[in-house]
Amino acid sequence: MRHGQSKPILLLTHTNAGVAALRKRLEHARVDPSRYRLGTVDGWAMKLVATFPARAGIDPALLAALRPDYNAIREAAARLLAGGHVGDVLASSYARLWVDEYQDCSVRQHAIIQAASAFLPTCVVGDPLQAIFGFGGDPLASWQDDVCRHFPRLFTLDRPWRWINAGAEVLGQWLLQARQVLLNRQPINLASAPPAVQWVQLDGSAGDHARLLQAAGTAAPHRDGTVLVIGDSTSPQSQQRMASLVPGAVTVEAVDLRDLVDFATGLQLAAPEALRRVVEFCGRLMTGVGVAALLERVEILRRGTARREPSLAEAAALAFEAERSLPAVKRLIEAVRQQPGTRVFRPIVLRACLTALDTSSTGGTTLQEAAIRIREQGRMQARALPRRAVGSTLLLKGLEAHVAVVLAADTLNASNLYVALTRGSTQLVVCSRTPQLLGR
Repeated sequence: MRHGQSKPILLLTHTNAGVAALRKRLEHARVDPSRYRLGTVDGWAMKLVATFPARAGIDPALLAALRPDYNAIREAAARLLAGGHVGDVLASSYARLWVDEYQDCSVRQHAIIQAASAFLPTCVVGDPLQAIFGFGGDPLASWQDDVCRHFPRLFTLDRPWRWINAGAEVLGQWLLQARQVLLNRQPINLASAPPAVQWVQLDGSAGDHARLLQAAGTAAPHRDGTVLVIGDSTSPQSQQRMASLVPGAVTVEAVDLRDLVDFATGLQLAAPEALRRVVEFCGRLMTGVGVAALLERVEILRRGTARREPSLAEAAALAFEAERSLPAVKRLIEAVRQQPGTRVFRPIVLRACLTALDTSSTGGTTLQEAAIRIREQGRMQARALPRRAVGSTLLLKGLEAHVAVVLAADTLNASNLYVALTRGSTQLVVCSRTPQLLGR
């Protein structure tokens, strides 16, 4: 807020969700957007090497690949910066560099920031207990040997300001104590938690499903309140199922948009199973699709033995079978979305799909290429978060809500557990078999 220089501050973090959270805080503090440029470390690195591919020594095709080689991109960005080729560009573009959630920097990402710090005054902020990211083939930078050696520790926060500002200092102080307990490799005792912490006991029976659904549906404290539901990090499908079953819940999607890219890659319009692929894809994004029933009805209608007129979705499916075109795919998806009782719980994927269909329908690009382009654009952009979001610690890290619901707390290690517990500013709902959480 006090930054008054003509050049903006470059603010970087690690996820689109984190970007959205930072943007929300800055807007709440009424910081003029012209005073900062906000993005992810990888997004900024990709933009940097895409602007200077020859200097970076990277093939531009790598940036638009189906599965970009992020290690190669990070190495190219670090090489470009360390060579001093763009130092004057950085110094003339930004006043300083600020990196949030620095404990999640990999070795290669740390090399990028370290090289950039030669040209920009740099401040990094992080908590080593919240280091939960893993980059295949690119381990996290050592907090002591890499981070603190290059960026000496200046200050340690010891007051839970987020909870104080939310009027829940007691919860914040308890979380600070829980942090120290985890660092000492001791169990957190939910039995001694303050009233803002609710424990939901699981017993391994079939009744756990209902208990988890009820917990995930915990009401926000007021109309504009927000809820984060933290599910199994290893199972995106279980997160999606939870979002489909809880009214108003929406998934937080990984930036790779794998389901969309796989759909766009695998859809062959002339193939006999094309209709099934489209309808099943709809079923992964919306509730109430009735995949089997819809496909059966289409067969009945095609045979001319139907006793009632086709619904909007059924008519669109028949039109697709007759036309087999990308515009017909879009019309079918939109018709399915408009069915009574249908609710979209993966809106990010749906919007990206419809945009890709529009782009590829105009010619000049395949559906796969359009999906990849949209995915890469999304890596650079913050996403608006829903009132009730379902995801994993990896996807929800850096976010905050009024209420956090942790669905399987006793399956999390210490770092993931601490990240999960600290997402809620006023209320915490913890589901586990035991009140003793060790952080395995």
